[in-house]
Amino acid sequence: MIVAALSMCLALQASTAMEHVRAGVEAHKSGQLDSAIAEFQKATELDPKLALAFVDLGAMYVEKRDFAAAIAPLKRALELNPEIEGVHQLLGYALLGQGYAAEAIPHFEQAHDDDTLGIALLETGDYSRAVPLLQKSLGKNPGDPDLLYYYGRASGLLSKQVFDDLEARFPNSPRSHQMMAQNYAALRDVPNAEKEYREALRLRPQTSGLHLELGELYARAQQWDKAEEEYRAETQIQPGSAEAAYRLGEAMVQEGKFHEARLALSNSDRLKPDMPETLYMFGKAASLDGDDALAAKCWKHVLDLEKDTPLVAQTHFSLAGLYRKQGKTQEASHEMELFRALSEAAQTQEPPR
Repeated sequence: MIVAALSMCLALQASTAMEHVRAGVEAHKSGQLDSAIAEFQKATELDPKLALAFVDLGAMYVEKRDFAAAIAPLKRALELNPEIEGVHQLLGYALLGQGYAAEAIPHFEQAHDDDTLGIALLETGDYSRAVPLLQKSLGKNPGDPDLLYYYGRASGLLSKQVFDDLEARFPNSPRSHQMMAQNYAALRDVPNAEKEYREALRLRPQTSGLHLELGELYARAQQWDKAEEEYRAETQIQPGSAEAAYRLGEAMVQEGKFHEARLALSNSDRLKPDMPETLYMFGKAASLDGDDALAAKCWKHVLDLEKDTPLVAQTHFSLAGLYRKQGKTQEASHEMELFRALSEAAQTQEPPR
């Protein structure tokens, strides 16, 4: 009789506990999180072995972002039923939210939640594993600014880790000097950047990209004669590089060597057709060299390729000047109207948050 009475008592408690679980679910549906938490808490007290109640209680705390309170009931749910669905993911969220990224990782792995696993790996410094996972997640959700941030951060830290290793293990290698040059260039320290690029070139003169980077350093400093020299050297190392040919043409335009610039820009366009920047500069070189027909052709092609960008606005402005020079007043006015409209739209755009 005692055993039977005890069994009936336990069954009644379990039944009452499930009533509180159902009440908690209804409260959650109504948006009453605190009431739902109270109902699920009562259910766990009435039936300490009801895993579902602990899951629901932990889930409510996660939704409320009270991660500290969520951890204990979710761990208890796993003790009661390691196979219960969704608990590993919820516990991973709670642990990560409290800064226990390393402890969260196996739970995300168990839940196959690669998106948040990438974030947890980032927080533990495992950048080589984090980057591909975050890249995959970003591919599925390209409009997610948080994922974009985490991917950018992980990529940057992985890059820094690799470069630090390069500097530590091979301090006098050409690539180490190139890396130091890039760092100085980012700081606008032209003399030290130039020194490091020169040393890298001394150690390995035929390294592709070095002359291009050094040329860009000079271009930013408005030292166009030096930039031209470096870009020309790069075109000799990489005759198939459209970018090197474009940069060479750009430098010569800045120096007033319009006819020579046209040859370089024509080569860039041949190597990689339909690059808007090349076409715009090609048109500028042609216009300054007196070939209005070619300039118009290049700039119109830019407008065929690009829409609503700063380059498009600049192209309309350039076409307006060309038409004005030719006496085509109506066409010039039309191009200026388009230029103003794009410029005003760019100024009134809400800045990114």
